[in-house]
Amino acid sequence: MTTIIVVVGAVVYAALYLIYGRKMESEVVKADNSIITPANRLNDGVDYVPTRTSVLFGHHFASVAGAAPIVGPVVAMAWGWVPALAWVWFGNIFIGAVHDYLAVMASVRYDGKSIQFVASDLINKRTGYLFYILVFFLLILVVAAFAAVLGGMFLSNPGIPAAATYLLVAAVIQGFLMYKTKLPFAVSTAIGIAMLILVIFLAGMFPLTAGKNFWFLAMFFYIIIAAALPVQVLLQPRDYLNAWLLYVGLILGGLGAIFAFKGFSAPAFTSFAPIISAGQPTPFWPVIPLIIACGSLSGFHALVASGTTSKQLKTEKAGLAIGYGVMLVEGFLSTIVVIAVAGWGMQVMTGAGQTLTTAGWSTQYTPAMRGSFPNASMFSETWAAMIADTWLNFIPETFLRIIAGMWVSSFALTTLDSTNRLARYTLAEIFLPLKKYSESLYRFLSNRWVASIIPAAIGVYLGWSGSFGLLWPSFGAANQLIAAIALLTGTAWVSKRLKTKATYAFIPAMLLWVTVTAAMIWYLVVVIPVTWAANPATGGTVGFITAAMLVMNFIFIYDFFKTKDQPLADTEITEE
Repeated sequence: MTTIIVVVGAVVYAALYLIYGRKMESEVVKADNSIITPANRLNDGVDYVPTRTSVLFGHHFASVAGAAPIVGPVVAMAWGWVPALAWVWFGNIFIGAVHDYLAVMASVRYDGKSIQFVASDLINKRTGYLFYILVFFLLILVVAAFAAVLGGMFLSNPGIPAAATYLLVAAVIQGFLMYKTKLPFAVSTAIGIAMLILVIFLAGMFPLTAGKNFWFLAMFFYIIIAAALPVQVLLQPRDYLNAWLLYVGLILGGLGAIFAFKGFSAPAFTSFAPIISAGQPTPFWPVIPLIIACGSLSGFHALVASGTTSKQLKTEKAGLAIGYGVMLVEGFLSTIVVIAVAGWGMQVMTGAGQTLTTAGWSTQYTPAMRGSFPNASMFSETWAAMIADTWLNFIPETFLRIIAGMWVSSFALTTLDSTNRLARYTLAEIFLPLKKYSESLYRFLSNRWVASIIPAAIGVYLGWSGSFGLLWPSFGAANQLIAAIALLTGTAWVSKRLKTKATYAFIPAMLLWVTVTAAMIWYLVVVIPVTWAANPATGGTVGFITAAMLVMNFIFIYDFFKTKDQPLADTEITEE
């Protein structure tokens, strides 16, 4: 079974990229390399930086993926492996890749402006401004959810924070080699790969142990500093190294799945509503997009695509590999996660002293996970066990676990600092109306250091509270709501600006909007009251954010249909 699933997945994704993706590029977006991209035209050496496609691929993937395409499928296995895999593949094919590609290219044609700005231009200014606020809420929840994931991993395995710390040092050195020396790119890459290998061994030999408060405080200061630094100092080189870590992980995982020749111990399907969110029965529809986000589709991708990636895209035709290709690779990663947990999850749980049976999976799985180790660690353990069951078993399982943990933690750190950078951009745009009343106040609030502190403080505090069962679906709700809105914005861009076929975006956007809206209502009615009673500060904060997002959601859909067929208003932003 492992062999069949991984081979079919690889073939499906490759075929989609070559057929459907290229059709989107040539017939819908009409990408043209003769158009000068904002990265070249507005190059400022800080945010607008023309970047080699292989480097940008790594940055974009590491930024959009984080731990989400791993954690989401792990949690969703409570429904069984068939529902989890079905949503990963369906979302990738019909929604996720289209969403990401349109977000990148629309932003490129708008001088690297955010997807919120595009919505403001194509629909109306009220919609755009509410979109900015909605995005800021999402970014806070992203910081909270991923801080919670990292905190759990750092405490469960001291080798993981050690690897993440040593990798940051390696990234700064890599950035110096790439941008401050005249070394050939291939040579600097070889040195970077050697440093990655050294990091893995050092993490195994010199782990770092500290308490919960220390790690969350360290995350707080780190994401503020990383969000304010020029992209070529840390973000680009760190993400480029992460990309190589990803390639190694996917290759080893793919080989493990192919050559393990093992059936699945996890059930194909458990029940429609197993225990998942906050200890409550959680229905597959409409809640599945709140649990599996980035591995299938994600609104956060639109923020990265139009926040940092579009400002670094060297040529328009590189957009297909970055926007469309990265989403498919992320889906393949989630496929590997499902295979690992389905094949080796019961074995790992038994080894950890947890009772888990196929017959009782729907009620035992989630409580057993919380009783043994964090969701991300479930992947580290099962991925290592999968590879150890093949001819690759000459690699010590200790190092395999460090590689997997380093993979997840490095991507989660990438998401944290990229998110804080995006929040900095978003706050500057939210505060823009202040400029005409008090330019000094606007400059202070939009300062890259000040604007980085606000989301970091709120997000890390929520993550520190430890309410993962509350934070993960709330992040998913905000995430997928923005995906629906971004796709509707893409629809407006394709139909009004490009005058090409908009059904590629409109149909999946509406299906997603209905599903996510229903899921948010369920979340507010079922989950929030329980968590609010247990933790009023965290539950109340998240409940307020979710309720506000739901109200803005209905305003947005009203504005979209009200202006759907109206001609495009005059604007200063035009396609180049």
